[in-house]
Amino acid sequence: QVQFVESGGGLVQPGGSLRLSCAPSVSIFSIYVMGWYRQAPGKQRELVAGISIGGATNYADSVEGRFTISRDNAKNTVNLQMNSLKPEDTAVYYCNVARTIATMSPVFDSWGQGTQVTVSS
Repeated sequence: QVQFVESGGGLVQPGGSLRLSCAPSVSIFSIYVMGWYRQAPGKQRELVAGISIGGATNYADSVEGRFTISRDNAKNTVNLQMNSLKPEDTAVYYCNVARTIATMSPVFDSWGQGTQVTVSS
């Protein structure tokens, strides 16, 4: 079972930016696909973005062009740069291992604490 620690969330105004970081309990070199997911109040958890060990990416339509996912091998983290934030981006953001870059189905049923992102004026 891989464990995840998410960080970097906060309160930001519409149009602002945040950078989230995910630290898994194992080397990211051992993880083929990592994903960021989010869950807004009253809604199901949804995919935000994923990245494979080779650098292939997959983004939800709602964040395409605004968010960028990356792997930092030196720091053993997977990061999510979020620009042009909108109120509808408000959610708790989680990371997990994904089965494939195409499906982005999360592998583990156990999730980390997540990091809260609130976009509001």
